Amino acid sequence: MSQPSDEVLGMAVHSLPTPGAAAGTALSGRMKLLAILLACSFPVLVAYFVFYVVRPHGEAAFGELITPVHPVADVLATDLEGRPVPLPALKGQWLLVKVDGGACVQDCQKQLTVLRQFRLMLAKDMERVDWLWLINDQAPVDAKLAELLKRDRATVLRLEPQVLSDWLPMDSAAAAKAKRDMEHLLRASLAWDAPGR
Repeated sequence: MSQPSDEVLGMAVHSLPTPGAAAGTALSGRMKLLAILLACSFPVLVAYFVFYVVRPHGEAAFGELITPVHPVADVLATDLEGRPVPLPALKGQWLLVKVDGGACVQDCQKQLTVLRQFRLMLAKDMERVDWLWLINDQAPVDAKLAELLKRDRATVLRLEPQVLSDWLPMDSAAAAKAKRDMEHLLRASLAWDAPGR
């Protein structure tokens, strides 16, 4: 066995950092972190600014919610067969309402068709909406029209004109423009509203 030599172990330092270089590296890392943080939070900051400062108004709704709410009158209506129907039975469902006389001629029939089509356009949400024809006189309804309405599951009721005017102060407007508003209402109420009554 050979004897270990008594050589001096040498160490050499090739370079030492300068006192300002370590501070520069830390500052560079902090700047990168700050830039990443700012880039990630920028969309959130812009959204808050636009919502709370700029306040976008967008398109106005075609209709407006009636406040205070007009409660359904606690009266009896009659269906086409003359059976009494309590008006509060309409609660719990979105309603597309047409008010007209029983002698429904071309314009009235066209508007009923528009209501039917409007409901069908709602596709999967159509079961959450009833279409309702409120007749405000005692004129007889054409048997063919009554059969079509029954087939298409429309609700047809007769009410006294005074009850109608107290409950639904209405004006006529184009139903096609209201489709967008109805879709917004249905989307907003999806969490608490279900099809049917």
